[in-house]
Amino acid sequence: MYVSAIIAAGGKGKRMNSAKSKQYLPLKGFPILYYTLTVFETLKEIDEIILVVGGQDVEFVKKEIINKYKFKKIKVVEGGFERQDSVYNGLRSCAPQTDIVVIHDGVRPFITHKLILESIEAAKIYNAAGVAVPVKDTIKIVEDGFIKTTPDRRKLFAIQTPQTFKYGLILEAHEAAKKEGFYGTDDAVLVERLGVKVKIIDGSYENIKITTPEDIIIAEAFLNLGFGEFQKR
Repeated sequence: MYVSAIIAAGGKGKRMNSAKSKQYLPLKGFPILYYTLTVFETLKEIDEIILVVGGQDVEFVKKEIINKYKFKKIKVVEGGFERQDSVYNGLRSCAPQTDIVVIHDGVRPFITHKLILESIEAAKIYNAAGVAVPVKDTIKIVEDGFIKTTPDRRKLFAIQTPQTFKYGLILEAHEAAKKEGFYGTDDAVLVERLGVKVKIIDGSYENIKITTPEDIIIAEAFLNLGFGEFQKR
């Protein structure tokens, strides 16, 4: 099967309080995005990588990341106004023979080959798969500053990426959402709207999304502890 990966890297990172977009911030000498791309580049089961970035960043990324670090599988695509628009642009740029699409956040550099492969296998069987971890904290539904209800924590999971789908299914889901003007917080919800169940596989608490300055500190600690696939390149 032909597997395409879409890496969404068009965010501005306002919570990082930095003039530079978070995916380009340095992490022990390399941009955060470099680490994420390296994981996918070094996985032979990934046939192509569609890197979706802001229009103003296309040339910068080609020069300072793709060419500089000699990535071979990557096609750079201009994103849209929202993440969902950017992923849709990525879907339309996939090779015509694509069977499976792995969609991942550019600022989740600690994804592993094992998790990617497990998500691909799950998508082959169930058509749609997401990676998630059980929440550690008790969650409250709050309205007007007061607790309304307390959901059963055993049923609550924090969704991560990758989210992996049969190509035709996720393209149909995006096109339906676009036609109806619906925007979701992830790609899985677009598939759910079609009545398709999304299989959940166990994620990893190390698979963090780097969004705040504190996350940089955690990521550096992970690197010091030897987490990640980066040494394989």
